[in-house]
Amino acid sequence: MSMDIRVEELKDKSLWEPIPESEKMGAEALTAPQVTFWGDVWRRFRKNRLAVIGLVLLVIILLFALVGPLVSPYPYDKQDYNAILEPPNFAHPFGTDYVGRDLFTRVMYGARISLAVGFLAAMVQLVIGVLYGGISGFMGGKVDEIMMRIVDIMYAIPILLIVILLMVVLGPGLVNIFLALGFFYWLGMARIVRSQILTLKEEEFVLAARVLGASTKRLLLRHLIPNAMGPVIVTVTLNIPNAIFTEAFLSYIGLGVSAPMASLGSLASDGVEYIRTAPWLMLFPALTIALIALAFNFVGDGLRDSLDPRLRR
Repeated sequence: MSMDIRVEELKDKSLWEPIPESEKMGAEALTAPQVTFWGDVWRRFRKNRLAVIGLVLLVIILLFALVGPLVSPYPYDKQDYNAILEPPNFAHPFGTDYVGRDLFTRVMYGARISLAVGFLAAMVQLVIGVLYGGISGFMGGKVDEIMMRIVDIMYAIPILLIVILLMVVLGPGLVNIFLALGFFYWLGMARIVRSQILTLKEEEFVLAARVLGASTKRLLLRHLIPNAMGPVIVTVTLNIPNAIFTEAFLSYIGLGVSAPMASLGSLASDGVEYIRTAPWLMLFPALTIALIALAFNFVGDGLRDSLDPRLRR
């Protein structure tokens, strides 16, 4: 009975007074703006100076590789026998090689090829590795056992050795590099995604989705894999330099792109023969490889810290 009396009292408008405008504004000021998950990630990423430096460096390298060759006055394969082995100067900022080709332009083209290899390896990891590991972890049981044993067998063989053997069989060339890397570069990602899915599929939101009638495909693609994207993005970012180093090594030993095209690895390989007389031929390609690896590692470390829920404030 007392509860009914209390409700009737609250309905009496004479007991209520409007809030002054000044207090309304103060109440609004105390309300924090809503921050999305990725907005929070970007906020924390910006606080990491090395990560921001790596991102800026990565943007500069991408512009250098993609836009630079379009505005360069020298074709990458143009030979000028009147400008053989010129040191860096105003006309040729990186100097020229043993047949008079502009090294600055060739490094830009080489960076383009090396970055293409790295991003292709990232796409292979995202498509094959994420789906394979996601299906394995979600299905569990014998399916998971068989799928993971296949990965273990392939993982036991040194990837670089298999890639070299494939390149010997298929022959040198950019397409063959793509095929060789595509066969094996998803194995590590499959393991990471599987471990994430095994943990996530026991969460309550998965049970709720099952109760609501979500199909296996929807559970995997709309609920589980998106929630595992934090470690996936970090792993992809940190593995891109590994793919670039693999391509550089293959090109260095003569199993890379065919002349007159050149990657950073083949440019460094050509420069070894002139290390005493023309050190710039090896210095600038090697420096570009180092800057690419440094930029991706800085960005990867920043993403790892930003996506770690234990570091949120």
